[in-house]
Amino acid sequence: MTVDARVAARRPLHLAVGGALVVATALIPSAESVAADQTSEVTIPYTCQFPSGAEKADVTIKAVLPVSAGAGEVIRPADISVEVSLERSALVRFTALEATTLSAVAELTVRNSVGDHAADASWQQLEAPAVDLPAEDEEQGDSQGEGDGQGAGESGGGVVLTATGDVPTVAFGSPGRATITPAGLGLTFASFTQDGTPTSPPELTVACEPADDEERPLARITVRDSAGPTAPSPGGPAPGEGTSEPPAKPARPAPGLDPDAHRKIDDLTEARLEALDDEDPGSCPIEIPPEWVMTTAETYAAGYANAVKLDGAAGLGPAFMKVVLNKRYINDSCASTVDVTSEVEFEYQGKRQLPPTKATFLSYGFMPTTATMVLEQVGPPAVVQTHTVTNTPTYPEESTVTAQLSMRLYDVKVNGVPLDVGPDCRTERPFEQVLKGYGQSYPPAGYLVAYGGNLTGYAHIPPFKGCGVGEDLDPLFTSAISSVGKKADNYTKMTQAPLCVATNPEGPDCPPKVPKPER
Repeated sequence: MTVDARVAARRPLHLAVGGALVVATALIPSAESVAADQTSEVTIPYTCQFPSGAEKADVTIKAVLPVSAGAGEVIRPADISVEVSLERSALVRFTALEATTLSAVAELTVRNSVGDHAADASWQQLEAPAVDLPAEDEEQGDSQGEGDGQGAGESGGGVVLTATGDVPTVAFGSPGRATITPAGLGLTFASFTQDGTPTSPPELTVACEPADDEERPLARITVRDSAGPTAPSPGGPAPGEGTSEPPAKPARPAPGLDPDAHRKIDDLTEARLEALDDEDPGSCPIEIPPEWVMTTAETYAAGYANAVKLDGAAGLGPAFMKVVLNKRYINDSCASTVDVTSEVEFEYQGKRQLPPTKATFLSYGFMPTTATMVLEQVGPPAVVQTHTVTNTPTYPEESTVTAQLSMRLYDVKVNGVPLDVGPDCRTERPFEQVLKGYGQSYPPAGYLVAYGGNLTGYAHIPPFKGCGVGEDLDPLFTSAISSVGKKADNYTKMTQAPLCVATNPEGPDCPPKVPKPER
């Protein structure tokens, strides 16, 4: 097998979110991506061939890449930057053209290697915005400083151009220790005069090569055996060949990590390996502290809840939710499972609730009744738990969302006649709404954390209290709406929308969208 350097452009990342009463399932990144990214950086001395001769340039390359991946799994490098530091002597050509600003487009060749196999990929169209060139008097000052042993680079008379953009994906075809190493660099400069017009000539293209033979990888990635669900599909592109087709397997977004997260995760990985070497099963699960993986997000969800006794369904939402992802993350490789816990808060006009909804029912099977219903969130945030099994090729997932709610009724009419229920007609105690979603990742089916879908469940509605002005209407609403005994017999179905993640505010799912509920 060789490296499969796919040239599909990186698409914006997004997460999905769980249903409304149960908000959040999707608030949890999948097992294979959570806590798996590293912020990589390397500085390499280059020699660039300008028309006036060879010039030195220090180039710093940065990217967010995974710590590990499966053989054949598509890797999407993110947050790419190529920072080029040019000395004063490299700018003479541009200042001679009376240029005052300089921009550039960079093309970096990277060598993707695993074992004895390697393939080159081109990171093209990385754009560096214009920077100001040093003024003429600064140049003279630098020349005078040379007599004191201060060269142009030392005096700060050069410029730094930082190029960013999207780059191709890559997939390593065989297990082992993979490296991504920068190689040749092409720079196309564009120079402009004081009034913003291009110089003549307006552009200059130069080729740069590493100044020495030392290998300086940008990142090292552990590639796992391809026997798992991330193996490349049969009939895909030949190893080492490019393709513009997107990968068949679903993309899995990574959570927001602090810049040092990869170092912390490496420490945990080392501890896990030591525990396995000691054959101590009790030490196997590794829990990632929340401050390393938490991020925030927003979304909407909507659906329907049945009222069995009223022989009808009430619409729910669209509910706006604020999400905190990855409050707890436990990766248990001994049990081949990953368990993630996240939290959600509802918000409507500054209150912890779903928006009011008007429902019409046939009370006792014959009397038309309308009421405005509000579901208010009480107690702690809603809890979302996702359980993933990682030793099965399909990667089955089960998501459970649990929320504590209270139901309040007002604006009640029976057969068109207003019924004054007072300002505090509600269930006598909070009730628990539990929804579940099931799916598999390979091939994608059912409910998936990353793509969403439907979650369903039942709730027990307690008796009502505080209903009525001048007369006790509690028994009326209890007998008409509340569950029999403690049986959870009111069916709920919620539809999630994609999650707008704080770490990707320009993504296609931001601002959050309102989903279309399903019955």
